[in-house]
Amino acid sequence: MFYLIALVGAILAGAVNTLSGNGSAITLTILMELLGLPANVANGTNRLGVLGNGFAASLGFQRAGRFTVKKEERVEMTRVVVITTLGAVLGIYLSLIISNEAYRAVFRYLLIVMLVVVLVKPKRWLVAPEGRPTLPQWLSIPLYFALGIYGGFIQMGMGVFFLAIMVLVARYEIIQANVIKALVVTAYTLIAVAIFSWRGLIDWPIGLLMAAGQMIGGYLTARFAAQHPKAGLYAYRLLIIVIIAAIVKAFFL
Repeated sequence: MFYLIALVGAILAGAVNTLSGNGSAITLTILMELLGLPANVANGTNRLGVLGNGFAASLGFQRAGRFTVKKEERVEMTRVVVITTLGAVLGIYLSLIISNEAYRAVFRYLLIVMLVVVLVKPKRWLVAPEGRPTLPQWLSIPLYFALGIYGGFIQMGMGVFFLAIMVLVARYEIIQANVIKALVVTAYTLIAVAIFSWRGLIDWPIGLLMAAGQMIGGYLTARFAAQHPKAGLYAYRLLIIVIIAAIVKAFFL
């Protein structure tokens, strides 16, 4: 029964991760509270699901034609992936030597800030900007590098922060921001899985089961998001729900 709940939870997490973010709040809770894995093993095991989700979401977006972008946009997408991945390598290293508790304490309060940002002027999330400006390197490099550090360290909430940066600062349309998020997460999670595996911090049977679930949820949600005309609105609403749920869990559960 526990493994069935884990599979269903993984499918839901895959859908949440693809359309908004913070699906790891579901999977980490299952791994630690339901299945009783130690925090560091849960962190490592969770990366298998994140990798499967990122790969499946990328495939779903690709098959729906969301990778058809201009040459300059491909160059910028590649830059985001590379910089964020470099930051993630540092974050992965920190996750192996520092307790998660300090970062989780900061994460709780960042969620409140994020909820305010998301609710103020919602049109910024729903209207695709015309003539989107390119961020200057002095701003984009530290932003993407910091996102990578956070994602490499704990992963939980990475999608929420990534979308906020890509939509509100870099001015991407929310579904295209999700496309880039899938690529970024897949790239650095490959490295994370290799490192956690090397350190013996992955429970492979459980991890592969949840990876299968997240691949199913990620692929189906990506196909829906890429083709549905109101997908951006649904992504925005889901983002609000996810942040509120994470705040309730962080402060009251």
